[in-house]
Amino acid sequence: MRSRLSMNNRGWTGSAVLLVTLGITASGLVAWKRASVRKADAAAASQPEPVESVTLAVARERQYRPTTTSVGTILALTSITLRNELSGTVRQVTLVPGQVVGAGTVLVALDVSVEEAELAAETAQADLAQTTLARLERLREAQATSQEEVDQARAARDVALAQIERTRAIIAKKTIRAPFRARVGLADLHPGQYLNEGTELTTLQGIDAATNVDFTVAQAVAAELHQGEPITVFAADDPRPLTARIVAVDARIDPTTRNALVRARIPSHAPAPGASVRVEVPVGPPTTVVSIPVSALRKGPGGDHVFLIVADSAGRSRAHDQPVQSGPVLDDEVVILNGLTPGQRVATSGSFKLREAVLVAGDSSR
Repeated sequence: MRSRLSMNNRGWTGSAVLLVTLGITASGLVAWKRASVRKADAAAASQPEPVESVTLAVARERQYRPTTTSVGTILALTSITLRNELSGTVRQVTLVPGQVVGAGTVLVALDVSVEEAELAAETAQADLAQTTLARLERLREAQATSQEEVDQARAARDVALAQIERTRAIIAKKTIRAPFRARVGLADLHPGQYLNEGTELTTLQGIDAATNVDFTVAQAVAAELHQGEPITVFAADDPRPLTARIVAVDARIDPTTRNALVRARIPSHAPAPGASVRVEVPVGPPTTVVSIPVSALRKGPGGDHVFLIVADSAGRSRAHDQPVQSGPVLDDEVVILNGLTPGQRVATSGSFKLREAVLVAGDSSR
């Protein structure tokens, strides 16, 4: 019994020693950890705060007018489909596709040999009628003939002259000339070919410094457009915009599409007639908006945002993540509809490496 109690006392004594040893070890580890943390904090406090270098820009006000896009067609100021008014056989063809011809240039001449023979006969008849009228007028002065005979001779002379003019008009209509300076389109005509009245010969596109562009817009947009108002035209093969001014808005609204046809004039350097172009048409009155460089706008899961550069309590520049609502891009700037005011500084180049409250050093880009 006494031996068993002695063994129990030795067990309790060993456990107590182990617990004391563990407590001393834990206390030492805690003290060491706290000293390490204090040392690390002291070292961090002695380290300078990192600074991110960026380029800065200032949000500014600018005039902006919303636009809508339409597809337009280029039209020459003067353009016709050339047809013959009278039937006949082709005697001469001077049509060269693509050639520029001046006003009055003979393009197609039909055979007029019959008309020329008739003209010669009518000219002779007119000369005889003139001679007869002159003789009767002298006789009338001598009271040797009646006034009625003189009047009949004058009428015969006038009819002969009218017949000459008619034949000359037919000859002129069979000689087809360019009505204005133009570029000749494709043609398939040959000497000896017989043409019925109204046969399509070719197309003529006027060579003018200016051209028209026709496009359609919704009736609500058309109601806001006025003569002389500028629009922007973009050709498919040229990224440079062309400025045109509205000439007229059609008075009729298409009952099917509820669109109105608008015509504008491009002063120079327009695409070829018939080409398709993109037209940007202003919608509503101009408004004042805030704009920043496109490179300042950041996009993320939470939406668009920018990094504002603001001063802290110590006067140092820090980045602040600012949500914004962006609008259209104008040249190299983007319109900010909400979230910024004019005069605020934003980070542009290098803004991708910023985070909230980071210290910033930067140069202004504008």
